[in-house]
Amino acid sequence: MTSSSSPSQAAQRAFAQNNPEGLRADALMEEDVAWSFEIDGERDGDQFDRSERAALRRVAGLSTELEDVTEVEYRQLRLERVVLVGVWTTGTSQDAENSLAELAALAETAGALVLDGVIQRRDKPDAATYIGSGKAGELRDIVLESGADTVICDGELSPGQLIHLEDVVKVKVIDRTALILDIFAQHAKSREGKAQVALAQMQYMLPRLRGWGQSLSRQMGGGKGGGLATRGPGETKIETDRRRIREKMAKMRREIADMKTGREIKRQERRRNKVPSVAIAGYTNAGKSSLLNRLTGAGVLVENALFATLDPTVRRAETPSGRLYTLADTVGFVRHLPHHLVEAFRSTMEEVGDSDLILHVVDGSHPAPEEQLAAVREVIRDVGATNVPEIVVINKADAADPLTLQRLLRIEKRSIAVSARSGQGIEELLALIDNELPRPSVEIEALVPYTHGKLVARAHTEGEVISEEHTPEGTLLKARVHEELAADLAPYVPAPTA
Repeated sequence: MTSSSSPSQAAQRAFAQNNPEGLRADALMEEDVAWSFEIDGERDGDQFDRSERAALRRVAGLSTELEDVTEVEYRQLRLERVVLVGVWTTGTSQDAENSLAELAALAETAGALVLDGVIQRRDKPDAATYIGSGKAGELRDIVLESGADTVICDGELSPGQLIHLEDVVKVKVIDRTALILDIFAQHAKSREGKAQVALAQMQYMLPRLRGWGQSLSRQMGGGKGGGLATRGPGETKIETDRRRIREKMAKMRREIADMKTGREIKRQERRRNKVPSVAIAGYTNAGKSSLLNRLTGAGVLVENALFATLDPTVRRAETPSGRLYTLADTVGFVRHLPHHLVEAFRSTMEEVGDSDLILHVVDGSHPAPEEQLAAVREVIRDVGATNVPEIVVINKADAADPLTLQRLLRIEKRSIAVSARSGQGIEELLALIDNELPRPSVEIEALVPYTHGKLVARAHTEGEVISEEHTPEGTLLKARVHEELAADLAPYVPAPTA
């Protein structure tokens, strides 16, 4: 990636031949900006903003172009070559660069080769081309110079913005939402996961269908010479496509509802057995699956990639005091998670809403962990899990800046720093989970005959055994249990002595 922000001379000559008026407009813009800076030899805030809007600013360090031949051979497939574009409307320049760096990571996960990244300072995205017509022309030069075949915009573009920007840059344009949907489509493994992704993709594509030439003509039109039974409003090809997509979406929603019923039955069974549940939620690539493996030895896929986990994994675990509970690994969240995905994955995300405790995992080594926390909590609100107790687990503590760790531990009242890789802080986390899980409400002492050993086993799985002693008459059990099991144990409670 070159450090210069101006296009090559060849690109300039090609652009001048195709669009002399655009060059004149740019020259006038530069002259106007220079004139505004010469007044009194000072720069006030408004003029500084104006100068920033007059330039696309390159973001260094985003290129992932391969140099090692063995790595090229390993990947085998030709990767799409992409240029990233962001619009900086609020926050600091560092915030804008962090957002574009995350877009670069998403693009890599989808299998693209990032060649360049540019940011434009604007009050709000341009309604027609996202970055404005002048800057779209400059972006076309950068695309020509780098040899890119795709432009990825760091935001959700309207159908009109996509069409107009494509018409200018002459290569494929996609937005952040389409990129995330593509990653989900690659990683979905289960039948339900694939159905949820397909539904979200159809919801996204429906308003963005395009038709050219004959595809827009009527199947049955009212033109002259059409013949008998061919007059009427008819239906265009694009209308037919939209109707078919709506029918597929309705079918997909019914299938997902049927699958949701199966998972709900399993959850009811766990609730019936009074087994507490813990959900691991957090930003994508924060280390949720690594933490699940460390706590349970589950052997779930761990990969240094965004959205490696799409299908929820539920495992049994045990607290240090011997209490059983379930631990669910859920899909990762990300800033500006497309609302289509939140809707499609709502049934999967209900694992979070139905849990007794949320382990909110955040990457302590990330440049902006507070933003990750805010993004995840926004989705937790969307799925109605705001009343579930939460422990903030600051993962990757061994790689994090100590000052960042201290800041997070001070801001988040119920938090703990751990490392799923090294095991640091895991014992303390298990003790904290034991403390926070809801405890059975009834404390009981019973002398259970050996012929009713199942009641003792239930006390171990469904309650919390305080003490257990084997006597000639039976098992003397002291435990905290729920009301249903307390009723079953009541006949064996020794009568109070006078």
